[in-house]
Amino acid sequence: MSAPVPDTRRTSGVRQRGALDPRGGSRASDSQPFPVSAAWRPGDPVGRRQFVEVGAVELEAGGVLPDVTLAYETWGTLNERRDNAVLVLHALTGDSHVTGPAEEGHLSAGWWQDMVGPGAPIDTDRYFVVAPNVFGGCQGSTGPASPAPDGAPWGGRFPMLTVRDQVAAEIELTRALGLDGWHLVVGASMGGLRALEWAVLGPEAGIAVECLTVIAATAQSTGDQIAWAHPQLTAIRSDPRFRDGDYYDAAPGDGPHVGLGIARQIAHTTYRSAVELDARFGRIPQGGEDPMRGGRFAVQSYLDHHAAKLARRFDANSYVVLTESMLTHDLGRDRGGAVTALRAVTARTLVVAVDTDRLFLPDESVRIAEHVPRAEPATMLRSDFGHDGFLVEFGQLGPVVGDFLSRARPRST
Repeated sequence: MSAPVPDTRRTSGVRQRGALDPRGGSRASDSQPFPVSAAWRPGDPVGRRQFVEVGAVELEAGGVLPDVTLAYETWGTLNERRDNAVLVLHALTGDSHVTGPAEEGHLSAGWWQDMVGPGAPIDTDRYFVVAPNVFGGCQGSTGPASPAPDGAPWGGRFPMLTVRDQVAAEIELTRALGLDGWHLVVGASMGGLRALEWAVLGPEAGIAVECLTVIAATAQSTGDQIAWAHPQLTAIRSDPRFRDGDYYDAAPGDGPHVGLGIARQIAHTTYRSAVELDARFGRIPQGGEDPMRGGRFAVQSYLDHHAAKLARRFDANSYVVLTESMLTHDLGRDRGGAVTALRAVTARTLVVAVDTDRLFLPDESVRIAEHVPRAEPATMLRSDFGHDGFLVEFGQLGPVVGDFLSRARPRST
């Protein structure tokens, strides 16, 4: 979701410390250097996380990653019939902290506060909700910042992961929780890719998926999505402080936050719409800055703000690993093609798109709904916020998801 535009002004013709200055923060008053990585590490405050060791995971691209751990959070109570469990899957830079305050162990408040909780559309008075941090992520689950068998961080040695690998780890989490099925699997953006994989891979592994909600996602990554991601990955890898992924021992301020910030700026442009950016910012200069004399436009300051914000709460290696997992996403790989794979989905399915989404185009959601046998016609959110509409348009999305759940309520609730 959007944050207020920071007011970084020029003084005596020299711009104050900018969002990506390695010496300090996003504003002149913030003298703290950027952390090398904001990844959660063993010994950090646990917060509301729980952990499950899922063991070795055989990777789709080859090889085995040993000793995989998933961090997760839960809300609500599992009923006696064990049929009220809901799996919530986060987007690229999200984590397991779906709802709840920013507090020790959690740098940010929950990313879907209006959707999950007592009386919310995903009602924790009725459902047992589980949200894992994705395999390859940086907030407690095994990822590049985690210790390898030799005790050092995996760093640049961390292997290629696919969406299927991530779901395979989540299947083991499901078994560790003593569940043989989910009443609902729901995800948006990258989480929607995993939700689709769950609808195929889960039943193949003996884990039932009764209902499915896929929001702002696709059955297979497109050339356009791969193209947008390429300069993001290049920005991170070209940062001299990236050190081929082995930067965890560097001093604060000496990490790859510049490359990570630029990647976020590129990505954030795809998360919002041209309509919103022009209406909200247009050609307005930032504060007292003069774009004719080296100053910024307000929209540039806005992107600087989001670059700095992500650099303080995420990890560059995880950004690379997760982005590449999205690029290789193809539900139809080794399944006869995407349409054949979609037709194999047995879950009752709700598909939601955002009409101004320029990352995962609405037609891609319509395609999912057209080919999944038990899917309802795709629901279209009307929004000026683009892809981020799934985080912003609660007034539209909440009732849609709530109604879908009310019509597919577990027998025991």
